[in-house]
Amino acid sequence: MNAKFVLKLVLGFGLILFNTSTTANSPTAALFGTVSSQHDGVMEGVLVTVRREEDSFSITVVSDAEGRYCFPIERLQPGTYAVRIRAAGYELPDRHSISVNAQSATRLDLHLRKAADVADHLSNGEWLMSMPGTLEEKQQFLGCISCHTLQRIVNSRYSAEDFAHVVQRMRGWSQGSTPLRPQIRPDSVGPDGNIFVPPPSEASSRIGEYASKVNLSVVPRWEYDLKTFPRPTGLGTQVIITEYDLRRPETLPHDAIVDEDGMVWYGDFGSQYLGKLNPSTGAIIEYAIPKTKPGAPGGSLDLNFDPDGNIFLGMMYQGVIMKFDRATEEFTSWKSPLFDDGDDARTAMVTPTRVDVDGKVWVGGVDEFQVDLASGVWTAIDYTKGVTPDMVEAASAIGSYGVAVDSKNNFYGLQLRGDFVTKVDAKTLVSTPFHTPTPNSGPRRGHMDSEDRLWFGEFRGNRIAMFDTRTEQFREWQVPVPWTNPYDVVLDRAGYAWSGGMTNDFVARLNTETDEITMYLLPGTTNIRRVDVDNSTSPPSFWVGNNLEGTLIRVEPLE
Repeated sequence: MNAKFVLKLVLGFGLILFNTSTTANSPTAALFGTVSSQHDGVMEGVLVTVRREEDSFSITVVSDAEGRYCFPIERLQPGTYAVRIRAAGYELPDRHSISVNAQSATRLDLHLRKAADVADHLSNGEWLMSMPGTLEEKQQFLGCISCHTLQRIVNSRYSAEDFAHVVQRMRGWSQGSTPLRPQIRPDSVGPDGNIFVPPPSEASSRIGEYASKVNLSVVPRWEYDLKTFPRPTGLGTQVIITEYDLRRPETLPHDAIVDEDGMVWYGDFGSQYLGKLNPSTGAIIEYAIPKTKPGAPGGSLDLNFDPDGNIFLGMMYQGVIMKFDRATEEFTSWKSPLFDDGDDARTAMVTPTRVDVDGKVWVGGVDEFQVDLASGVWTAIDYTKGVTPDMVEAASAIGSYGVAVDSKNNFYGLQLRGDFVTKVDAKTLVSTPFHTPTPNSGPRRGHMDSEDRLWFGEFRGNRIAMFDTRTEQFREWQVPVPWTNPYDVVLDRAGYAWSGGMTNDFVARLNTETDEITMYLLPGTTNIRRVDVDNSTSPPSFWVGNNLEGTLIRVEPLE
């Protein structure tokens, strides 16, 4: 029997787990069983999640083609665990808890029933797939899912006119807002200190018109079929997923990155904190980030290591970039030249990864800059500089959401509202725009690998993409599940490119040798933003912050 096959058995997907050996004194499984329903018989692709009351994390495995699931013995400590499942359209008839001990494997067979109402099971992507309307109409909702799910929209009873006013008001909240903790953008503060809401714009009215066609404003029940994605199959079931609760439930872990010791650092999109999770113990340390503009919304977006392992953060409406020295645990900031310009002060992205080349970092936000850290000089990027006359008009409309740098510290900007990847030379500041092969693909964020290849998510194109900065050639891979809307992509040391679905709770793992994409479903509603990998594990594992649930998530493939 080869080592690869033995590993599969130990980790819970081999027949040995259901032989009498599982009840021996040294079982390979702590908890195992089958998942079935009267409607489907044995069920593949059901997520089974367990959690001990005293733990700050939960663990999930997925049933295989024969309905079997298994929690390896090294993953569950003795104790009583609550059990839940995820399978769209199905539910457990009763609440389950199970005792696990160290002496013998425990069997728990799960018999599911059809849910009375599938509506509460749908992800944002499944709502978008179900709704009538054009692609353009549906994509209007992609800006809504940053702060809340589409369930709020489809359950509402607002008319088109009412909805237009709601949308216009929401445009005044900062990106680091939630329904329970809205933050007013600087330019939206009225004379009385409350949000100032102008009359609905044309864009707000268009969203309101469409929302009123898919909500409950004129009907008691949606008149369109509610559709669900297929459950995971094959390699998509061979995974262990761990969700770690963060110290403050309101935390918005927009960006999470892994250091050389396997520690996971995260920012908070809505509050002034930088945190560190030790996955081995679940211990969390948080550092309070000083406010530079007390009256402006708090929170950070981009989070990156410099070559010395220190952390830089884009501080959004605080109008600065911030450095955290891991040795001294002190913060240093550099103020944007737009610091006093209201909404325009926003500093979202910062790339210090090759600051060792020339002492400069690149910053993205409302405008993009090259920043000399020693002198404090911010030089604005002019995307028309150096382009041919026929490109001046198009280049003048370029703006970059995600920013990355190559080994020479040249800048690469990703145009979310279009389809350009734009290089800016670090020395001359001359721009070179490159069109993605897919029009209106919406490049969002990405990572540069060691070979100067930029891996990025095409948000509207529903693709994983790579731009080889040396050959100036693109490659694209269509994500097999619709409405994934990849936000970011990172390549691991084993040659797999990872991305996450901002809209449908799926994680995508691309085998760059075979072009096969494996989709892993996460245990609950997940707003995926920045993604990263821990290359110290074998195979490499994937990390992401759940921006709307206050958790960090690790995905460990077993194949």
